[in-house]
This record gives sequence, structure tokens and C-alpha cells, in this order.
Amino acid sequence: MAYYMGIDIGTSGTRAIVIDAAGKLHGVGTATHTCQSPHPLWSEQAPMEWWEAVKAAVPAAVKAAGIAPSEIKGVGLSGQMHGLVLLDKNQAVLRPAILWNDQRTAAECSEITERAGGASRLLELVSNPALTGFTAPKILWVRKHEPRCFEQAVKALLPKDFIRFQLTGEFATEVSDASGTLLLNVTGRKWSTELLSKLDLDASLLPACYESTVPSTQISAAASAALGGALVAGTPVVGGAGDCAAGAVGAGIVKSGIANVSIGTSGVVFVHADQPMTDPLGRAHTFCHAVPGKWHNMGVTLSAGGSLQWLKNTLGHPESAVASLTGGDPYDYLVAEALKAPAGSGGTCFLPYLTGERTPHADPFATGCYIGLTPRTTKGHLVRATIEGVCYSLRECIEIFRCMDVPVSESRVTGGGTKNPFWKQTLADMFGQPTCSLVASEGAAYGVALLAAVGTGAYKNVEEACEATVKTCDVATPIAENAAAYNKYYPIWKDLYGSLKGSFKRLARS
Repeated sequence: MAYYMGIDIGTSGTRAIVIDAAGKLHGVGTATHTCQSPHPLWSEQAPMEWWEAVKAAVPAAVKAAGIAPSEIKGVGLSGQMHGLVLLDKNQAVLRPAILWNDQRTAAECSEITERAGGASRLLELVSNPALTGFTAPKILWVRKHEPRCFEQAVKALLPKDFIRFQLTGEFATEVSDASGTLLLNVTGRKWSTELLSKLDLDASLLPACYESTVPSTQISAAASAALGGALVAGTPVVGGAGDCAAGAVGAGIVKSGIANVSIGTSGVVFVHADQPMTDPLGRAHTFCHAVPGKWHNMGVTLSAGGSLQWLKNTLGHPESAVASLTGGDPYDYLVAEALKAPAGSGGTCFLPYLTGERTPHADPFATGCYIGLTPRTTKGHLVRATIEGVCYSLRECIEIFRCMDVPVSESRVTGGGTKNPFWKQTLADMFGQPTCSLVASEGAAYGVALLAAVGTGAYKNVEEACEATVKTCDVATPIAENAAAYNKYYPIWKDLYGSLKGSFKRLARS
């Protein structure tokens, strides 16, 4: 039997899975990594830590599957988007990777917009505005603040493509992840030579760019040895996808009308597009899809599950203590507190801007806050308001797509943050539409394993692969009473950012 591996380089850990051509999961391996914030607004990781995680997760997945490595016919790679890895002429890492949620590059974003000829011209060139999370501003930041490092750099890679280099010895990327660099002509699905010229960046700094299903590289003998033989030298490695597009493939978002809502550290609303559709205000992303010849629109909440994680770490010590004694999940105990509060949290609102915000505000200075606290406010109100605040933010993304005439009539939820059904029900109530889970909820790793199956001939295209393997379950339909409460409070919540925007910036400068 033929098997396929998907490897996802996440922010908090690496996950490797093995599936068969029917999409059945046979083995999983995981390993964690750490994140550093040496200065305010900074977020970094050591790229070699990802490689060490891959060397642990891949053999574990193959062992759990109980198969011979030679039975794996293709590998797909996914990873956190936008991160910058710089290599020197000896292929050594020059500095820690600057991550997607790093917010240091506000000045460089302004510089890019000016050099491009203004915001409208930038949208024409790369379909997106300059945002602090994207890769191009990070490159300019290194050039400005660490010139010696920049002078030594001969290659700029995204996180999954650094792992591709470790696995194959080749430099390559693909269009979905490259879209998030701000250096790709998204409409033409190729690097923007015009913007590179305007930014005085040499095109040789970037790897070759392929479609996501193309088997552009193969496992090297050195990597096979480093993995203890868990992957055989010569095994094809397809382009893969950025984690958002990969997760969407894993959720079957390969046709119009369905949104994938992923809640991990960040939150993403992802919709398929047959043609490139750009928001004229630049509030939502327009990227290439992992489906060849297709695109997608995307909105991002930077601190989604990360907001509830912060609350757990800050106020959830009793729940964590009980969970350690019972073997339960501390988040389940926190959600139990949330269920004691009514929909709308009695007027308590949470703005989930712990690490700034991307959609729709693109504001690195925004901070998280609770509004509406009274002596009657309980922990349950705070927990529910936190979850609702994230869902309000994701609703903003849905409303932008609807304004762009992108149809959205159903949502599929993925990501660790949605394991508790309360998240899914809140999203259904918030969006006013059915929201379901997936039978095989393996996220980005599952999606790129399917891409590997397509790229090595098991399916003729991505749509066929998803039709055969992706199944939904556990549909949550809107509860009218809850939906009415959210429709009441949502305009109030939405106005809060505008009221506080100036204060956020003043606090950042204090």
C-alpha cells in the first residue's frame, strides 16, 4: 500500500503524520519548540530547533504507522507563514528566525509602501498591503539594523522551506507560502521583479517558486541518515503549502461558499476564490491557493487561541491544578466557567490584541483589554468574553468577505482551539450559519499529505483528493437567543477599537 507523509512546522511544535491514499490516518509524531521575545514586539525562534523537532517527529510517525519507510511515496511540507530565515554562503543560519507575529517592522512597512509608489500601486504589484508580519519588511529591517548579517545573507527562506533544505539539500518554495512574503506577484503566481527592484533586493536571495503539488525536490541521502532511515533517499517532496492553505486543503476548502476557520495560536478565516479578488482597502489578504490556478482570501486574528492560553496562564491556575490531578484539560475547566455566564458576557468585552492585530486594523500597537468590568463580573464572564472577543474578530473577517461579494454560507472549524464544542457553537451563533467539524482533524499536516498524494499521482487533482478523503461531522447550528445577544453587542465591540486606537499608540510610546 502507498502512504504519504505531511510535516507541519508550527509555532509551538512540529507535527508529522502518515496517511494512506484513502485519507486514513496511520501514524502521528510530534515535538515542541520554544519561542523567544528578547525585546518588546519581537518574536523569534532558532531554525535548527525546528530541524531537531523534525528528526524526532518523523521517525515517531513512521514507527506509529507500523510501515516500512519505502512505503512512503511522497512528502508534503507545511509551516508557519512569513518567518524569515537567513543563510550564508555555507548554508549556515545567520540569526534567529523572525516570526509571523513579530511586530518590529512598522517603519519598514512604510518604506515599502513609499518605494512601491503608494498603497494602491503596492496592491497592484503584490495584491496586499505592507504588514508587519510579512517577510519583506523583515528583510529590510535586517538590512537597516543588522547590515553585517544582511551582507552575509545569500538566501532568505520561509520556515517550511528551511526544513525542505534540510531534507533535500535544495532551495525551493511554492506559491501559497510565497504569497505571504509580500514579494510575490500573486495574480501572476511568480516573484515580483518590479517590487524587488524598487526595494533594491536581488532576486537570487529567493528560492525557485513552484505550484504546491509539484514534486520539486526529493529526500537526500544525508537527510535519510539524519532521520534514522525513517524516510528513504529519493522520496519525492512536493511544494506543500503555508499552514493556512494547507489547513484549508485538509478541510476541503477547494470550492466557493465554504470558509475554514482555524483557531490555533492565531485565528484564520480562509475562503476559496476561483479568481484573484483584492479588497480595495487592503483589510484582507489575497494569496495563491495550494490548488493550482486558484486563489484565496484570508483574514487573521493574531491572538486567537493565544488569548485563551494567556488567560489560562494568568488566571487559570486553579483549573490547571485540577487538571493535573484528574488528567483532564485545563481549557475544559475554563470553558465550564464560561458556560456560567450568558451570551454577551453581561456586557463584558475583550479585545484580543495581545500581539497587535492584522485584520482588519493592521495595527502593531494595539493591545488586549477588557471593557465593561463591574463588581458583578466573574471569572466566567472573563473567560466567555475572551472567547467571544476572538470570535467577534473572526466575524469581522467574514463581513469583509461578504462586502467583497465572496459567498460564505458554511464554516468548517479546525485547530487545537476548537477541540471544545463551545468554540464551534459560539462561532455558529456569531456568524449566523452552520459550523461543523472534520472527521479527520489533522490540520495543515493532513492537507500537505494530500498534496503529496496528488503530486505523486494518487489523484488527478486536489479537488478529487479532497472529495475522496475530507468528511464533515458534528454540525452546530445557530442558537437564536445567543445570535441575538451577539448581534446586539457586536456593534459595540466593533466601535471599541476606534475609540482606543490613539491610546494604544500613546501607550506604546510611553
